Amino acid sequence: MELSRLSAVVTGGAGGLGSATVQRLTALGLQVVVFDRALEAGEALVAELGSGAAVGGDVNDDADVTAALDRAVGLAPLGVLVNVAGGGAGGRTLSRDNTPMPMEAFRGTLELNAVGTFNVTRLAAARMATNEPDETGQRGVVVNTASIAGYEGQTGQVAYAAAKAAILGMSLPLARDLAPLGIRVCAIAPGTMGTPLMQSAPEELKAKLVENIVFPRRMGEPEEFARLVESIVTNPYLNGENIRLDGALRFPPK
Repeated sequence: MELSRLSAVVTGGAGGLGSATVQRLTALGLQVVVFDRALEAGEALVAELGSGAAVGGDVNDDADVTAALDRAVGLAPLGVLVNVAGGGAGGRTLSRDNTPMPMEAFRGTLELNAVGTFNVTRLAAARMATNEPDETGQRGVVVNTASIAGYEGQTGQVAYAAAKAAILGMSLPLARDLAPLGIRVCAIAPGTMGTPLMQSAPEELKAKLVENIVFPRRMGEPEEFARLVESIVTNPYLNGENIRLDGALRFPPK
């Protein structure tokens, strides 16, 4: 695809991984819409880059998502979607006093991560489907953000692990659903990433977080996440794949 003729939407684009992705895609020539609840941070990023746009909103609000997609299409045909928005509180199925996890905590984590990812993907794909295909028949690319917790969730991660496992499970059927339209779908499963939030943690905690990373024994850099997004976007034979980005880390039980 001729990226300089296209726009992109990055959900959670004002955060650590998201902002690195916005910067990378902008450098590739795309007009990037930062879609994030933190509108002021998104606007500051756009002002710094000197291109693109920022739209505030919720990934599970169709009106908000539509506003972000409309803004992107107003800049250029929508060719790339990167779903980074996510998160969620931890908690055991039963607390130490045997109190069950509140269902709203479990449901909310799935809605923010899995449901939100699918919601933006389905609405963005409808826009991509109207693009003129390139010489290979390609009309768009979707990159979703899972986590290695979706493979080996730790104690206290049951909601987050379930949500990220759902994103991993979407990749192949989404790719198959959207293949007739020339839209590719992949997911990245990051390990422990050195976002500004993680880097602000106490040194003792940061040392514990990296002790099981094989090599390089450090947190991943947001720019390394963004470089993998670029690889997926620019390599037309990557499709239906979940790619770990973790320095060979395998989460221990706790």
